[in-house]
Amino acid sequence: MRPATSLPLREELRGIEPYGAPQLDVSVQLNVNENPYPPSRAVVDDIAQAVAEAAGRLNRYPDREFVALREGLAAYLGHGVGPEQVWAANGSNEVMLHLLQAFGGPGRTALSFAPTYSMYPEYARDTHTAWEVGHRDEDFGLDVDRAVALVRERRPHVVLLPSPNNPTGTALPPAAITALCAVLDGGLLVVDEAYAEFRRAGTPSALELLPAHPNLVVTRTMSKAFALAGARLGYLAASAEVCDALRVVRLPYHLSATTQAVAQAALRHADELLGAVDLLREERDHTVDWLRDQGLRVADSDANFVLFGTFGDPHAVWQGLLDHGVLIREIGPQGWLRVSVGTPAEMAAFREALTAVTKEMSR
Repeated sequence: MRPATSLPLREELRGIEPYGAPQLDVSVQLNVNENPYPPSRAVVDDIAQAVAEAAGRLNRYPDREFVALREGLAAYLGHGVGPEQVWAANGSNEVMLHLLQAFGGPGRTALSFAPTYSMYPEYARDTHTAWEVGHRDEDFGLDVDRAVALVRERRPHVVLLPSPNNPTGTALPPAAITALCAVLDGGLLVVDEAYAEFRRAGTPSALELLPAHPNLVVTRTMSKAFALAGARLGYLAASAEVCDALRVVRLPYHLSATTQAVAQAALRHADELLGAVDLLREERDHTVDWLRDQGLRVADSDANFVLFGTFGDPHAVWQGLLDHGVLIREIGPQGWLRVSVGTPAEMAAFREALTAVTKEMSR
């Protein structure tokens, strides 16, 4: 990043590197939790037709309220969620930014429990929201009593909690959500379910708790399970009052006509696009078992990635894998690495590379 010393840049932004995982041209890319299975020809054709129809009206602004898309997302979510309870934006990143623009800001505080998604403090910084962090247990679970005590003490306006957690894959128990909603007097609990479709059988969604908690927000994305990372469509379910508040801070016509068309077409093919989820769950569980068989520590995962370690020099392991043509993510707690779940062939390449790297490092 070029220096900007002569520009009137905000002081807290000087010297900051922009967020982003490495984008390297390697044969096996397992570092950004993408769905490795692209849309089928039928889905591509439907999306192309939808975009072509939208293109014929690009001289006009898109539907500012994206009504048809909200109806489709509400139907997909179920759990009694109505279109008036749905909000969408350009990726769940923008959804989160809207939330902190509306409910954070100067003199207000957002809080999470580390390790957690690395973009959260950036949302806080960009909205001039104070940022505070509690800590998870050694197994990356959340101690409900300690979490409640910290919220009582710090009185944050927004609590951000991924479930499954990124980067650990750990899901929140419903009791933790209920307890935090109860103690957040005048605050919002945002449960980030970007990876919810990958959760193991019996792991509930926070959507089940929405009717009982008007201060609960559940965010989702079409980037992961829907294999639409390139479309940039994130959304949330919350009370209609929360959605009304977000209308105040969103930019005019923030969802393009083509984005809306792509997302609606994808929803028409939800069953097919989500068909790979079971395959990825199986591959994830196999990866967890294999890593543990190698004597490594592995976090229980309800997501499409696996956190594993611990290594005295995780960067050397990361580099060794890269040298073997496998790109994973160097992120999270000290000593740990994260691998996204790919196709069986990609995961076989990962296992082969990790075996070779650990042998090389043990010489």
